[in-house]
Amino acid sequence: MDSLNKRANNCFKIALPLLLVAVLSACGAEEEVKEEEKYAVPVEITTVLQGDVSSFYSTTATLEAPQEANVVTRISGLIESINVEEGDRVTKGQLLAVIDAKRQRFELARSQAEVEIIEQELNRLKKMSNKEFFSADSMAKLEYNLQAALAKRDLAALQVQESMVRSPIDGVVATRFVKAGNMAKEFDELFYVVNQDELYGIVHLPEQQLQSLRLGQDAQIFANKHTDQTVHAKVLRISPVVDAQSGTFKVTLSVPNKNATLKAGMFTRVELRYDTHNNVITVPYNAVVNQDNEFALYVIDGDNANRRAVSLGYREADTVEIIAGIEPGEQIVIRGHQNLKDQSLVEVIGSLDLASATK
Repeated sequence: MDSLNKRANNCFKIALPLLLVAVLSACGAEEEVKEEEKYAVPVEITTVLQGDVSSFYSTTATLEAPQEANVVTRISGLIESINVEEGDRVTKGQLLAVIDAKRQRFELARSQAEVEIIEQELNRLKKMSNKEFFSADSMAKLEYNLQAALAKRDLAALQVQESMVRSPIDGVVATRFVKAGNMAKEFDELFYVVNQDELYGIVHLPEQQLQSLRLGQDAQIFANKHTDQTVHAKVLRISPVVDAQSGTFKVTLSVPNKNATLKAGMFTRVELRYDTHNNVITVPYNAVVNQDNEFALYVIDGDNANRRAVSLGYREADTVEIIAGIEPGEQIVIRGHQNLKDQSLVEVIGSLDLASATK
């Protein structure tokens, strides 16, 4: 009996410390749970608004100048002077260069003299009272010679005029190929002039997009991927023919460029506006949580953030349309939602405070 009591006392001595340890552990865990429950996640919020959102098709385009000219010389000769340099803006008819035309001027003077001689002879014959001294054939021959001499004189005058090289279009001198003192041969290229006040954006789209396009449709041009500045363009021409090899069709965009921010030959990003939903619910796209292709927002409810499933519509830049799941005027988390779960306790702070809290 004594041995049995001793054994029971020993068991009690062993069990009591274990029980105390278990009780203390449970208390510690409970305190940790309570501490977790009291911890509020810092977040930044915004109010759900209504606005307009458009649907876009993104692609790329090469810019071309609709007006460009390779200015050539029509005569051979020494270039006496160059009046413009690369980058200079010129107008149609402006003098660009002068070619030595002494030989052409001599030819013009000789042709003018021939015209005057023939005209004097014709006038003399016409004033004669006795028509028997010359034949009708002689008179006709002189008149034909006069016409030939006049044509020869006009051609010589044209060559003198062409020694003054002028711009055929309004634009900017993109390239100068010669220098003063160079010898120019007939049809040598002297300048390249381009008008970039309006550019053409050449886009090749899949044939599935043909039904979604129309003339005058809006488009946005991005000069490069590092800028948000856009230029508004419009669909100018749509090719009705689909290329059999690539399965694409050509679309030409009219791109205004009065400030010369864009250049011919640039490779740009284009967003074609297909459709616009007006006065719909919109939220910042970075507020949307995407998990296994299921979209959700964290909606503020008192001191908690409730996870709510939503359906998305059109997306435009950093704004997305919400078709269902939220109402205008509700407040949603836009930063700090990576640390949230459904019914998480939150503390609303500003963007600067949030940045400091996350460091």
